[in-house]
Amino acid sequence: MSTPSARPRASLLLLAYLAFVSLGLPDGLLGVGWPSIRGDFGVPTEAVGWVLTAGTLGYLTSSVLAGFTLARIGVGALLAGSTALASLALTGYSVSPVLAVLVGCALVLGLGSGAVDSGLNAYAAGAFGPRHMNWLHAFFGLGVAIGPLIMTGVLSSGLAWRWGYGIVAAAQLVLAAAFVLTVRAWHRDVPAGAGTDAAAGATGQDEPAATDAGPAPIVRVPVRDTLRLPAVWSGTLAFVLYVAIEVSAGLWAFLLLTEGRGLGAALAGGCVSAYWGSLFVGRVVQGLVAERLGAGLVLRVSLAGMAVGAALVAVPGPAALAVLGLVVVGFAAAPVFPLLTLTTAERVGAAHADRAIGLQIGAAGTGAALVPAGLGVLIGNMSVEVLGSALLVLALALVALYEWGARRPRVGPPAPAVPAQPTVEAQTSGPVRPVVDGR
Repeated sequence: MSTPSARPRASLLLLAYLAFVSLGLPDGLLGVGWPSIRGDFGVPTEAVGWVLTAGTLGYLTSSVLAGFTLARIGVGALLAGSTALASLALTGYSVSPVLAVLVGCALVLGLGSGAVDSGLNAYAAGAFGPRHMNWLHAFFGLGVAIGPLIMTGVLSSGLAWRWGYGIVAAAQLVLAAAFVLTVRAWHRDVPAGAGTDAAAGATGQDEPAATDAGPAPIVRVPVRDTLRLPAVWSGTLAFVLYVAIEVSAGLWAFLLLTEGRGLGAALAGGCVSAYWGSLFVGRVVQGLVAERLGAGLVLRVSLAGMAVGAALVAVPGPAALAVLGLVVVGFAAAPVFPLLTLTTAERVGAAHADRAIGLQIGAAGTGAALVPAGLGVLIGNMSVEVLGSALLVLALALVALYEWGARRPRVGPPAPAVPAQPTVEAQTSGPVRPVVDGR
């Protein structure tokens, strides 16, 4: 997908940044809050797997559906409704009397978060270049970095962990109201390549000028053609591996540093924030680097850096070594998710990009839950020191998968075009981009 020449509208860009902050906040809360949550409910360490699995089911369902239905409901309405749903779920966290209720709230939170993540990524892949795409995801890292600080501050003040979720629920509600007020603005500013029906008739600064040959026909791409592309599935697996590393490191780092390396709870909470903060800083810095050096080179260096950082965590030693490894993992991982998302159209073709992004975001949710949950079982039955070895194996597998994919054709085979009668909008606005139907 080519880098857009138009500058994104400042108000929508700001809201997109804040939405990604809100996506990261709950993830940052859980790692620090779980020891208190499990003590409150009287459940073992590995019970976090129920929370993660429920969240993944919701996340996977909504993110995939969002990729396939974005054209029908519009990105503005999707963001408004999904953010409100996430606020409701976090409120449920704060008042849950037993683990079963909290697990149900995790399912609802996944439904809201997955739709926001998929919708914004599909929008941003068409509206933003490498710099803004990295910065957008940097704000997710900022949100996850703030999350441990909120929970650490709440617990250090003698308050229950529930207050941390209540604070974030209130922030999500304010953001939902902002999306409600800007629904029409998102509809008007649908970017080129966003794949929505509205885009087919929209005009904007990043829209190519109409040609003398007249309007191009709408190309309808059957779902089955998207699902046949090997690049769709290799990209999906890459997201599973990447997010498994990112979330596993953030979720279990607190336990590793306290029980495995002997740090105090407050200091360990600060170190977990440093890990997520390195993800934020890395995306800010490498957003500029990616525009200069290209996505391919930055991705290769970043993946290698993740393996190096994981090796530092795996080496038995003082807490400082593990903290250094975590920071290296965070900084190196910074551009991987946004750049893999940004280059989706190059791998699968523009007509398949929305669906592929939806599948990738859904797969990311799977990697964010199943692998960390599995590690929780290993930690509960073995030792928290298994974390470093697991991160290293996942990082090496991701390097191998990326190199394999880099040797394949960069664009998927063209989908069969089924010309349709030009729409009224097409007759007045220039060439029409491919749209996808729901078959």
